[in-house]
Amino acid sequence: MRLILLGAPGAGKGTIANLLMNEFSIPQISTGDILRSAVRQATEIGKKAEEYMKRGDLVPDTIIMGIMEDRLLQPDCQKGFILDGFPRTIPQADELKKIMARLDITQDIVVNLDVPEDEIIRRLTSRRTCSNPDCQAIYNVISMPPKKEGLCDICGSPLIQRDDETEEAIKNRLETYLEKTAPLIEFYRKEGNLFTVKALQSQTVFKEIVKKLKE
Repeated sequence: MRLILLGAPGAGKGTIANLLMNEFSIPQISTGDILRSAVRQATEIGKKAEEYMKRGDLVPDTIIMGIMEDRLLQPDCQKGFILDGFPRTIPQADELKKIMARLDITQDIVVNLDVPEDEIIRRLTSRRTCSNPDCQAIYNVISMPPKKEGLCDICGSPLIQRDDETEEAIKNRLETYLEKTAPLIEFYRKEGNLFTVKALQSQTVFKEIVKKLKE
C-alpha cells in the first residue's frame, strides 16, 4: 500500500498514519523525519541539507526530492509507505510523480482529511507540550488531559502552549495551507486517486480508509 495523507494542520494526519502503520506494517514518512535522518547519517545530500538548516533557511525542493527518492529506495518501503503531509506544493507533487515513475512505484490512494476550521482551531489550541526538551510529551486539555493540571505525567515538568498553537498563529497556518497546499486536492482529483473523508473521529477515518483500500 502506497498512500499520501493530505490535510490541514490539526487534521489528524499523524494519528491516522500511526493506525495505518500498525495495520499494514509499513513506514510513515514525513519531510522533517527524512531530513533529520539524512543529516544524522551524513549522506552527501544530507550534508547539503544541513548547510541550509544551520543557516535557518528553507531546504530547496531539489534537495528534499533527492532525499525523498533515497528514502523510497530503502528496504522497509518495499511493501509500501505512508507519506505524511508530503508533498506540500504542486511542484513537489509533480516531482514526486516523476520519481515514482522512475522507480516504477504505483500510487494507490491519496487521502484528503477534511476537517472544519473551527474544529482544527479547537484541537490545536487545546494542545499542551511538556516544557522539558528531553520529554516533549503532548497532551490535549479536552481529549487527553494530564493527571495533574499543568504538569506532565511522565516527568512532572510544566506544560506549555506552543507559540504556533495560539488561535492567531493557527489561523495564519491555515491561511498558508489554503494558499500552498490545498491546491493539491484538485491536483490529485484530476489524477483520479483522491479519496476525501470527513476526519472527525480517527477510528472512523481509519476504517473508511481500510475499506477503500480493499475495494
